[in-house]
Amino acid sequence: MAEELPVPPADDITDQDKLMAALAYPIPLVAIIMLLVEEMKERPFQRYHAVQALAANVVLWIVITIVGCVLGVLSALVGGLCGISASLLWFVTLYWAYESYHGKYFEIPVITDFLKGQNWL
Repeated sequence: MAEELPVPPADDITDQDKLMAALAYPIPLVAIIMLLVEEMKERPFQRYHAVQALAANVVLWIVITIVGCVLGVLSALVGGLCGISASLLWFVTLYWAYESYHGKYFEIPVITDFLKGQNWL
C-alpha cells in the first residue's frame, strides 16, 4: 500500500512530531494547522506528513464524491455503498496514521510522486 522510505535518526523525530503526523491523516484540519504554525512547519517530519496527509485526503474525498455520484445515478440502493466506501477509505488513513506514529517516512503511490514533482516534499 505505502512504500516505506529510509528513517532518519531517531533523535530528529520527537514524540510530538509523531503524534501530530499521526493526527494529520484522519483529521485533515490538523494538517492545515501544522502548515500554518511556524514551529511545526519547520519540523521536517511534521511538514512531510502534513503535506502528504492533506493531499491524500483531498484525493480520497474526490474519489468518494465521484464514486458516490456515479453509484447514485445508477441506483439509490447501490448508492448506499458510497457510505461504506467512505468508511473503508477512512480506515486507510488510520493505517497511514499508525505508520507515521511509528516514526516512518513512507510514500503513498502516485500522491507522493506528484508532491515531490511539485517540490512540496
